[in-house]
Amino acid sequence: MELPALLICIETIMTDNWLVIVGLAIATFAIRMSGVVLGERLPTTGPWARGLQALPGCLIVSLVTVLLLSGGPAEWIAGAIALGVAIVTKNLPVTMVAGIGAVYLLRLTGGL
Repeated sequence: MELPALLICIETIMTDNWLVIVGLAIATFAIRMSGVVLGERLPTTGPWARGLQALPGCLIVSLVTVLLLSGGPAEWIAGAIALGVAIVTKNLPVTMVAGIGAVYLLRLTGGL
């Protein structure tokens, strides 16, 4: 390859890289701004607001249910431990740490 052809090739690659970088930056900004714009339009009262407030809890329950149904004894024991911690402490972060720690230790030791 001749030197001028090589320089044109490098210039094309650099231009393409910058186009990708700028395009991704614009897309990232658009996604973040859409969250702000749509968040301002969400209802603050009424049935839709109550449903949206309950959504995070529903998502956690659905994720835990799938993990329990597809898991083995270690996951079921860890789920029972997490349920006990939740009943006693009524503290979500403590419950999550207890459940994650229990499943880790049970998998590490082989479960039952």
